[in-house]
Amino acid sequence: MGKGRMEAFSDGVLAIIITIMVLELHTPHETDIAALRPLLPVLLSYVLSFVFLGIYWNNHHHMLACTRRVTGVILWANLHLLFWLSLVPFVTAWMGKHPLVSTPAALYGVVLLMAGIAFLILQRQILRSEGPESVLALALGRDLKGKLSPLLCVIAIVSSFVHPGIAYILYLLVALIWLIPDRRMERAQSDGSMRS
Repeated sequence: MGKGRMEAFSDGVLAIIITIMVLELHTPHETDIAALRPLLPVLLSYVLSFVFLGIYWNNHHHMLACTRRVTGVILWANLHLLFWLSLVPFVTAWMGKHPLVSTPAALYGVVLLMAGIAFLILQRQILRSEGPESVLALALGRDLKGKLSPLLCVIAIVSSFVHPGIAYILYLLVALIWLIPDRRMERAQSDGSMRS
Protein backbone atom coordinates (compact mmCIF):
# COMPACT_ATOMS: atom_id res chain seq x y z
CA MET A 1 0.00 0.00 0.00
CA GLY A 2 1.17 3.52 -0.69
CA LYS A 3 1.88 5.83 2.21
CA GLY A 4 -0.15 8.75 0.82
CA ARG A 5 -3.51 7.61 2.21
CA MET A 6 -2.09 7.01 5.69
CA GLU A 7 -0.40 10.40 5.66
CA ALA A 8 -3.57 12.19 4.48
CA PHE A 9 -5.70 10.41 7.09
CA SER A 10 -3.21 11.28 9.85
CA ASP A 11 -3.10 14.92 8.74
CA GLY A 12 -6.90 15.07 8.86
CA VAL A 13 -7.07 13.55 12.34
CA LEU A 14 -4.44 15.97 13.66
CA ALA A 15 -6.35 18.90 12.13
CA ILE A 16 -9.52 17.74 13.90
CA ILE A 17 -7.65 17.33 17.21
CA ILE A 18 -6.35 20.91 16.99
CA THR A 19 -9.83 22.15 16.08
CA ILE A 20 -11.35 20.41 19.10
CA MET A 21 -8.67 21.94 21.31
CA VAL A 22 -9.29 25.48 20.10
CA LEU A 23 -13.04 25.05 20.64
CA GLU A 24 -12.27 24.63 24.35
CA LEU A 25 -11.04 28.24 24.44
CA HIS A 26 -14.00 30.36 25.53
CA THR A 27 -13.98 34.14 25.27
CA PRO A 28 -14.47 36.10 28.49
CA HIS A 29 -17.69 38.04 29.08
CA GLU A 30 -15.79 41.20 30.01
CA THR A 31 -13.94 43.28 27.43
CA ASP A 32 -10.89 44.52 29.34
CA ILE A 33 -7.47 42.86 29.32
CA ALA A 34 -7.85 41.81 32.96
CA ALA A 35 -10.61 39.43 31.87
CA LEU A 36 -7.93 37.26 30.23
CA ARG A 37 -6.04 36.69 33.50
CA PRO A 38 -8.25 33.78 34.70
CA LEU A 39 -7.96 32.21 31.23
CA LEU A 40 -4.16 32.26 31.25
CA PRO A 41 -3.73 28.62 32.42
CA VAL A 42 -6.13 27.46 29.71
CA LEU A 43 -4.32 29.50 27.05
CA LEU A 44 -0.89 28.28 28.16
CA SER A 45 -1.98 24.63 28.20
CA TYR A 46 -3.41 25.13 24.70
CA VAL A 47 -0.15 26.62 23.44
CA LEU A 48 1.89 23.78 24.95
CA SER A 49 -0.38 21.14 23.44
CA PHE A 50 -0.46 22.90 20.07
CA VAL A 51 3.35 22.84 20.04
CA PHE A 52 3.39 19.12 20.91
CA LEU A 53 0.88 18.32 18.16
CA GLY A 54 2.95 20.39 15.73
CA ILE A 55 6.06 18.44 16.72
CA TYR A 56 4.27 15.14 16.14
CA TRP A 57 2.90 16.32 12.80
CA ASN A 58 6.34 17.49 11.67
CA ASN A 59 8.15 14.32 12.77
CA HIS A 60 5.41 12.09 11.34
CA HIS A 61 5.77 13.87 8.00
CA HIS A 62 9.56 13.48 8.00
CA MET A 63 9.35 9.83 9.00
CA LEU A 64 6.88 9.02 6.23
CA ALA A 65 9.03 10.90 3.73
CA CYS A 66 11.72 8.30 4.50
CA THR A 67 9.23 5.43 4.09
CA ARG A 68 8.68 3.60 0.81
CA ARG A 69 5.68 1.43 1.65
CA VAL A 70 3.11 0.86 4.37
CA THR A 71 2.12 -2.54 5.77
CA GLY A 72 -0.96 -3.51 7.77
CA VAL A 73 1.09 -3.51 10.99
CA ILE A 74 2.28 0.02 10.23
CA LEU A 75 -1.34 1.12 9.70
CA TRP A 76 -2.31 -0.25 13.12
CA ALA A 77 0.74 1.33 14.76
CA ASN A 78 -0.25 4.64 13.19
CA LEU A 79 -3.81 4.30 14.54
CA HIS A 80 -2.33 3.55 17.96
CA LEU A 81 -0.41 6.86 17.80
CA LEU A 82 -3.51 8.76 16.65
CA PHE A 83 -5.51 7.27 19.54
CA TRP A 84 -3.17 8.76 22.13
CA LEU A 85 -2.96 12.08 20.30
CA SER A 86 -6.77 12.23 20.18
CA LEU A 87 -6.76 12.36 24.00
CA VAL A 88 -4.65 15.55 24.01
CA PRO A 89 -7.69 17.91 23.88
CA PHE A 90 -9.23 16.20 26.92
CA VAL A 91 -6.12 16.33 29.12
CA THR A 92 -5.29 19.84 27.88
CA ALA A 93 -8.70 21.16 28.91
CA TRP A 94 -8.58 19.39 32.29
CA MET A 95 -5.07 20.62 33.05
CA GLY A 96 -5.95 24.16 31.93
CA LYS A 97 -8.98 24.30 34.23
CA HIS A 98 -7.07 22.85 37.21
CA PRO A 99 -3.46 24.03 36.80
CA LEU A 100 -2.43 23.58 40.42
CA VAL A 101 -3.80 20.04 40.84
CA SER A 102 -1.50 17.04 40.52
CA THR A 103 -3.81 14.52 38.87
CA PRO A 104 -4.58 16.52 35.67
CA ALA A 105 -0.88 17.42 35.34
CA ALA A 106 0.09 13.76 35.75
CA LEU A 107 -2.54 12.51 33.30
CA TYR A 108 -1.31 15.05 30.74
CA GLY A 109 2.14 13.48 31.11
CA VAL A 110 0.73 9.96 30.80
CA VAL A 111 -0.90 10.88 27.48
CA LEU A 112 2.35 12.50 26.27
CA LEU A 113 4.33 9.44 27.37
CA MET A 114 1.95 7.02 25.68
CA ALA A 115 1.96 9.10 22.47
CA GLY A 116 5.76 9.04 22.56
CA ILE A 117 5.80 5.27 23.04
CA ALA A 118 3.25 4.88 20.23
CA PHE A 119 5.46 7.00 17.95
CA LEU A 120 8.45 4.79 18.79
CA ILE A 121 6.39 1.68 18.03
CA LEU A 122 5.38 3.15 14.67
CA GLN A 123 8.99 4.04 14.00
CA ARG A 124 10.15 0.49 14.85
CA GLN A 125 7.53 -1.04 12.57
CA ILE A 126 8.63 1.17 9.70
CA LEU A 127 12.27 0.29 10.40
CA ARG A 128 11.36 -3.41 10.41
CA SER A 129 9.67 -2.99 7.03
CA GLU A 130 12.35 -0.77 5.49
CA GLY A 131 15.42 -2.57 6.82
CA PRO A 132 18.56 -1.60 8.77
CA GLU A 133 20.16 0.17 5.81
CA SER A 134 17.08 2.29 5.07
CA VAL A 135 17.03 6.07 4.86
CA LEU A 136 15.06 6.18 8.14
CA ALA A 137 17.56 3.95 9.96
CA LEU A 138 20.43 6.14 8.79
CA ALA A 139 18.55 9.29 9.80
CA LEU A 140 17.71 8.11 13.29
CA GLY A 141 21.18 7.02 14.31
CA ARG A 142 21.26 6.65 18.10
CA ASP A 143 18.08 8.79 18.45
CA LEU A 144 19.02 10.45 21.74
CA LYS A 145 15.99 12.75 21.63
CA GLY A 146 13.68 9.78 21.19
CA LYS A 147 15.18 8.09 24.25
CA LEU A 148 15.40 11.19 26.45
CA SER A 149 11.82 12.40 25.91
CA PRO A 150 10.00 9.41 27.50
CA LEU A 151 12.38 9.51 30.45
CA LEU A 152 11.62 13.21 31.03
CA CYS A 153 7.88 12.48 30.77
CA VAL A 154 8.14 9.76 33.46
CA ILE A 155 10.05 12.16 35.73
CA ALA A 156 7.41 14.85 35.06
CA ILE A 157 4.54 12.48 35.91
CA VAL A 158 6.14 11.59 39.24
CA SER A 159 7.09 15.24 39.90
CA SER A 160 3.52 16.39 39.33
CA PHE A 161 2.64 14.82 42.71
CA VAL A 162 5.34 16.92 44.36
CA HIS A 163 4.25 20.10 42.55
CA PRO A 164 2.51 20.42 39.16
CA GLY A 165 4.80 23.34 38.27
CA ILE A 166 7.80 20.99 38.14
CA ALA A 167 5.93 18.77 35.68
CA TYR A 168 5.04 21.76 33.49
CA ILE A 169 8.69 22.81 33.32
CA LEU A 170 9.69 19.29 32.27
CA TYR A 171 6.93 19.13 29.62
CA LEU A 172 8.18 22.45 28.29
CA LEU A 173 11.74 21.09 28.27
CA VAL A 174 10.63 18.11 26.17
CA ALA A 175 8.94 20.47 23.71
CA LEU A 176 12.04 22.69 23.53
CA ILE A 177 14.26 19.68 22.84
CA TRP A 178 12.13 18.87 19.80
CA LEU A 179 11.76 22.50 18.68
CA ILE A 180 15.49 22.74 18.07
CA PRO A 181 15.76 22.10 14.34
CA ASP A 182 16.61 18.47 13.61
CA ARG A 183 17.96 17.99 10.11
CA ARG A 184 18.68 14.24 10.37
CA MET A 185 15.78 13.18 8.14
CA GLU A 186 16.46 15.82 5.47
CA ARG A 187 20.18 15.00 5.42
CA ALA A 188 19.49 11.28 5.17
CA GLN A 189 16.98 11.81 2.37
CA SER A 190 19.37 13.96 0.34
CA ASP A 191 22.24 11.51 0.96
CA GLY A 192 19.99 8.62 -0.08
CA SER A 193 18.90 10.34 -3.27
CA MET A 194 22.52 11.14 -4.15
CA ARG A 195 23.40 7.45 -3.79
CA SER A 196 20.48 6.35 -5.99
